[in-house]
Amino acid sequence: MRILGVDPGSAVCGYGVVEGPGARFVTAGTIRCASLAPGPGRLRRIHENLLAIIDEFSPQALSLERHFVAANVQSAFRLGEARAMAMLAAAERGLAMFEYPPNEVKLCVAGHGHADKAQVKYMVRKTLNLDPSIDLADDAADALALALCHLGRGRVPNLVEAIERIRPPAPRRSRPRMAPQ
Repeated sequence: MRILGVDPGSAVCGYGVVEGPGARFVTAGTIRCASLAPGPGRLRRIHENLLAIIDEFSPQALSLERHFVAANVQSAFRLGEARAMAMLAAAERGLAMFEYPPNEVKLCVAGHGHADKAQVKYMVRKTLNLDPSIDLADDAADALALALCHLGRGRVPNLVEAIERIRPPAPRRSRPRMAPQ
């Protein structure tokens, strides 16, 4: 299965494509919109670029960071608009769409839900066995982490089940019997 991860932003939108079940790197990059005036031009660039990426790499699903409430309301609005462009691109190309909260993505990729950007980027590189010479922007690393999170979600229940099968059950503690008085 091929997954497109998108880290939406109105100035820079990260994307990354991975292929599973072995989590193989396909591509990653950023869509830069900062040179355009805020508004429809930026949104059009995000939408058109995501459609081109979908057409070129043929993912089966899109993985997107779940919206969160930001301290700055205007920033939250801009982020919501960029997310809407990713959702629209997925809908136009018939892709299944999945959303994950940031802490779940960090937990899945880095092992704990409060990992910083450097830890996430390091684990994305390690998981995908990326050559150090490949330049990986933070937004692209976050997008790859979203795609990896989607691939990993299917494996976690199977892993837990496998561990439970091979681990002997814990001994039951019996309560000491008290002598009648």
